[in-house]
Formats: sequence, structure tokens, C-alpha cells
Amino acid sequence: MASAEAKYLAFDLGAESGRGVIGFFDGDKLRLQDVHRFANQPVRVLDTLYWDTLRLFSELKRGLAMAVTAHGADIEAIGIDTWGVDFGLLGADDSLLANPRHYRDHANDGMLEEAFKIVPRDQIFGRTGIQFMQINSLYQLLSMYRSGSPALAAAKTLLFTPDLLNFWFTGVKTTEFSIASTSQMVDPEARTWAMDLIQKYGIPTDILTDIVPTGTPIGSVRADICRETGCAAIPVIATGEHDTASAVVAVPATTQSYAYISSGTWSLVGIETPGPRITPETLAANFTNEGGACGTIRLLKNVMGLWLVQECKRTWARAGKDYSYVQLTEMAAAAKPFGALIEPDHTDFLAPADMPAAIHAYCVRTGQTPPETPGEFVRCCLDSLALKYRWVVEKLEVFRGGPIDTIHIVGGGTQNKLLCRLAAEATNRTVIAGPVEATAIGNVLMQALGRGHISSLEQAREVVRGSFELDVYLPEQPRDAWEAAYARLLRLNAAAESTL
Repeated sequence: MASAEAKYLAFDLGAESGRGVIGFFDGDKLRLQDVHRFANQPVRVLDTLYWDTLRLFSELKRGLAMAVTAHGADIEAIGIDTWGVDFGLLGADDSLLANPRHYRDHANDGMLEEAFKIVPRDQIFGRTGIQFMQINSLYQLLSMYRSGSPALAAAKTLLFTPDLLNFWFTGVKTTEFSIASTSQMVDPEARTWAMDLIQKYGIPTDILTDIVPTGTPIGSVRADICRETGCAAIPVIATGEHDTASAVVAVPATTQSYAYISSGTWSLVGIETPGPRITPETLAANFTNEGGACGTIRLLKNVMGLWLVQECKRTWARAGKDYSYVQLTEMAAAAKPFGALIEPDHTDFLAPADMPAAIHAYCVRTGQTPPETPGEFVRCCLDSLALKYRWVVEKLEVFRGGPIDTIHIVGGGTQNKLLCRLAAEATNRTVIAGPVEATAIGNVLMQALGRGHISSLEQAREVVRGSFELDVYLPEQPRDAWEAAYARLLRLNAAAESTL
């Protein structure tokens, strides 16, 4: 058992921002305290969208130094989680060969179709169990191979974003299971690389490192960084490096009849299973089997999420109307419900230059009256998301072979109380929202597991329930309006599938 309030440093990097958080754990209760927050803005150079990865590492070192100054050098461990799929390529001297590309870069356009010409869709799914999205690492690498990328040709090592940052901290190259699984290049049964599939695309397999389980200690902070930041040789743990894997650790569930939604820029809607569900039905619904903590698989669906609202807000800010999220949610709550609806996962909304314009055009094309005011646009997004959650949960009930009576929403999206309420109404299920800081909490708890201070996923969730407040939303609205809206979403969904 940990001594009084062991200290863990979690770095949680999202698509818009990053932060360093200290977790104080006394063996029963966990509390968090921010030590550093920073922006994470991609950079467009010529026609390519990149992550500013070197600056991100500089921010992590700064966060480590701030943590030591504020809380002392006796930090038990460090863990890093990020978004999935993106990676860096290292040369023979371990230098970064090129800035890592952003998954929304348009170089990935059309790569799904090109991939299916080489290996049929059902065979790719049969080997990996991962849903088809053009952002997946497999298609990014295929794009690089087909374009004759000098960086790929010279690469000696591929490291996903959190593994790259771990390498710069420790000098140890390794790949954690949950982040590797997002690539669509892993065999989820064997939990190793699907080498035969990768080789069919001309992607070099010798650049891949060994895959280690979530919670594995991988090394200690290098001496030069210790001198720079004032820290000791702190162990670095391969926590749930994919942010959703960490967030799901913090789902405060007490039964098996639940689904979770990790709500943020993306909404990850799923269940935990002991092994992958690779069937014609999960393939047809484009579900995914991603790596989870403690040997679990996360059977889930990526839904576009609050990206829709974030991009609307960004567009309006450029036009001089910089609404806060609170203002937008209030305007959405006051807007008429069940106006225009969108299929949130339509490719029109993946990376538009102007999200409100994309929504307007979609509504016109589908015979709907488009939103006009910011409140109507946001209400359109939130109603559509809540209805899409219902579609996913109903599929999950079929796949698990039993009912789902509770939906746990975790992550930053829980702060949008309107979306939480709409999710309860649309799905006609109890929604339990919280904790808000699920990703950082799960990151810390997997560090504690890696250090032997907790022993199981069940114990981690007991800690969450005893440490953080939760909100409960019950469905109350009449069903007729929701059923009619859901029927409209199903028609839009079917239309999208017939044209994509």
C-alpha cells in the first residue's frame, strides 16, 4: 500500500490543449491538482497539417519542473496519455525525421479506397477488429508509402505520440497496447502486430517496437532531464496511453449492464469485453475493438463528438463573435428542439474550413431547413449527438447479448449538462455523469497499479466512486417527439451509408 498521499504526475494531451496534473493518493481516496496547462495547436505549413511535437515535449518538461517546485521531488511515477493514431519517425541516430502529421491532414483523403484495392475491407477487419477511419495509422502510412516519403524510407523506429514522448523522457523505445491498437495494425487476439497485413501495404515492419501491456514500467527519467527539471530518477509507466483507455479506467461502474461515453472532442461510446468481437455484424456497423486496461478490450464506436461545437465556435470567433461555451450551451437550451439534424459522422464534418457552412449545406442537401442562429446550430449538433448515442447503444446491446440500462459519461463533455440531459432523453436510459477529469484519473490509477499501490481495475473504480462526485440524469420528456427525431436520424444515417 502506498504511503500517505503518494504523488503521481499525469500528463494528459488532447487535441486542443494539454496539462500536467498531480494525483495525491492515500490508498483509499484520490485528489487531483493541476500544475501546468498549455495549448496544443496544430501548425499548417504549405499544404500539410502538423503537430508541434517538440514544443509539446518542452511543455511536459516545464510541467515536471513546476510539479517538483510545488510539490517536491518525491514523485512516485509519471504517465502520459494522448489522442490515438498519430506517430513520429526516428532515424538511425534517434533524431525525429519529420514533424508528426495531424490525423486531420488531407493527405489521408482517399486512402481507405486505395487500401481496399490491396486487401478487402472484411479481411482488414478480420485481422485487426478496428473500425475504418481514414485517420488510422495504417492509412497514414499507406499515404506516406505511396507518396515516396523520404522520412518513411529513412525511418528506423516508429513511435506513437505518447511513446515518442516517453522515449524522450527515458531513452527507452516501446509501444503500449492501447495506443498501438488504434493504428489498425494490431492483432487483438494475439496482442501483437499484424505483420502479414502491414507488409501487404509496403510498410516496413522493422520500424515497429515490442508491444507492452498497459501499466508496464518502462524506464526512469534520464539524468539530463533530472538535472534540467530538478526531479529524481522517476519511474515512467506506460499508462493507458490512449486517452480513452485511461478515461475508461475511471468509469465508476458497479455492474456489467452499462455503456460508457468518453465525451470530449470525440465521443467514444462503448462497453468493455474480455476479448474482441470480430463478427460480420460489428464489421457492418463499423465498430472497433481497441486495447483497454488489465487485459480488457474496448468495443466501441467513435462518434464525432463536441468537435462539431468546437469548430462552430472557432468559425464564429474568426468572424468577431467569440462566444463562450457557456453562452453557446445556454443559447442551445433556449433554441427549439428537434429542428435540423445531422449525421455526426458524415465526412463533411471531419475537417471543414467552416463548420456552420458545412452544416448548412448538409441540411439543404438533405431537404431540411438549416439552422440560422448560433443557438440553433449548437442545438442541432447536440440533438444529433444524443440521438447517435442511442443508435450506438442499441447496437452494443445486440453485440453484448443483453440490455444496457445505464450510460456513464466521463470526461470534459460532462460539463455540458445539456448534452448529458439530452443523452438521457434520447436513449431513454439513466445517465451518470462524471468524473470530469476521467482521463487524468485513469492515468494516475494505472500508474498506481504499475507501482503496485493498487491491484486491480475493480479497486481503481472503487477509488473513483469514493473520491469524486457524480451527477445523475433520468429521462423525463415524452417519448413521441424523441421517437420521431430518432426515425429521422436513422434515415439520414442510411442515406449517408449509401453515398459514402
